[in-house]
Amino acid sequence: MKRTWPWLVSLLLAISLIAVVVVILGNQSGLFAPREGAPDQPEPLSANELLAVTSELTNIRTNIADPGYVVVIDLSFRLDSAKTREAFDKIKDVEIRPIVNKALWRMSPEELSSVEGKDKLISELINAINPVLASIANGKLTKVEITNFIMTPI
Repeated sequence: MKRTWPWLVSLLLAISLIAVVVVILGNQSGLFAPREGAPDQPEPLSANELLAVTSELTNIRTNIADPGYVVVIDLSFRLDSAKTREAFDKIKDVEIRPIVNKALWRMSPEELSSVEGKDKLISELINAINPVLASIANGKLTKVEITNFIMTPI
């Protein structure tokens, strides 16, 4: 025991020294510094601000990939600015509704029955609508929500 005691003390001192160096260097480089906030998270909007940038497309009725089913769906679109919302409202029946219909025509009843399928529909809509908004209003669609969804066999 007398021979191992100096080795244990030396080992503990070495580990302690390494830990102290890591903490000091980590603090200087900002490795252990608390983050100020996630930069990609937008600030929450107030109710009035949310209404100013949100538009709805309601009462969409169409068949889907299986002609034996009909879907009735309402969608809510959150845009990046009120100016983009105004442009969106002007074109939603002539440009946006056909995009939604085409996305639904490609989907099967099994896809639309699952949460993953609805998420796929939402991402397809965002990817298809954003180029239209970019060309018309230099705006962007930030979020799509399904506010009403009914799928029924014919």
